Amino acid sequence: MALEMDEKNDTDCVKENNETNESSFPQFTLFDITIDSGLQDDEGNELPRPFNKNQMRKWLRKVKWENRKAEKRASEKARAKERRRQAREENIDLGPNRKALKKMKLEKQKRSTSIVIDLSFDHLMMEKDRFKVIKQILRCYSINRRSETPVQFHITSFGEKSKSDMARHNGYENWDIHFQEKSYLDIFPKDKIVYLTSESENIIEEFEENTAYIIGGLVDHNQYKGLCHNIAVEQGIRHGQLPLDKYINMKTRKVLTIDHVFEIVLRVCEGMPWQDALLKVLPMRKGAHICDNVSSSNSSIDTSCNNEVVT
Repeated sequence: MALEMDEKNDTDCVKENNETNESSFPQFTLFDITIDSGLQDDEGNELPRPFNKNQMRKWLRKVKWENRKAEKRASEKARAKERRRQAREENIDLGPNRKALKKMKLEKQKRSTSIVIDLSFDHLMMEKDRFKVIKQILRCYSINRRSETPVQFHITSFGEKSKSDMARHNGYENWDIHFQEKSYLDIFPKDKIVYLTSESENIIEEFEENTAYIIGGLVDHNQYKGLCHNIAVEQGIRHGQLPLDKYINMKTRKVLTIDHVFEIVLRVCEGMPWQDALLKVLPMRKGAHICDNVSSSNSSIDTSCNNEVVT
């Protein structure tokens, strides 16, 4: 009798432990496939944990994104359709739609000025910062396509990491962008290259035809300050900065994203005055306002605007 009671107790303990093990490891669904994160195989043998804590967190985010991708895109299309409907009712011109933009690819006359995003900094960024760079490139592409006089748009040093990140956007190979694995030094004449960097002592007032202006594709949270300027000096190419201090004051530090710089250059190339271009492009949270001694015609300079500029 005592032996039977012990066996029963052992059986209950094993059952309780199994239930605890099964409930302690969550299950996740990807494309209707249940993935068990337990640590035992079918025979009850212990298996090593496949991910550490950070890797598991990233994997779960990816699973969640994949499961919600179709639903999110459908929701975005519905919102866009509603915006177009409201615009039609209020007689608001939203500009060309996506179908019209695709037809414009070969119809628009482009300027000879080129804007180049240098993606040679992949090894200096974490994955989330590389994704930020790609997101900003998408904005540049959209802005350029909608321009009546677009510039030549190049992506250089387009390596394996950048290709993998960009592959999340289907059909990017057909975009009106020149994706090139080579460096800009192998594509453009050296005397026709200008690297845009806030550390340069040269102030750019106008953009030259048949010239490539380089924007560093780096999101570094100011960790590598001066890197692009040092690269330009070492390579013996021209460099310059945008004249932000000359025309505007800002409440915050003058840190510009890739798409901010791209659009400012594009607007000035279109013929927009510097002052108007800066106020149009910079977000409201930056608190940008005209320097006291700068007129609306950009004819005077306010020497008191000497805030730090980071591009």
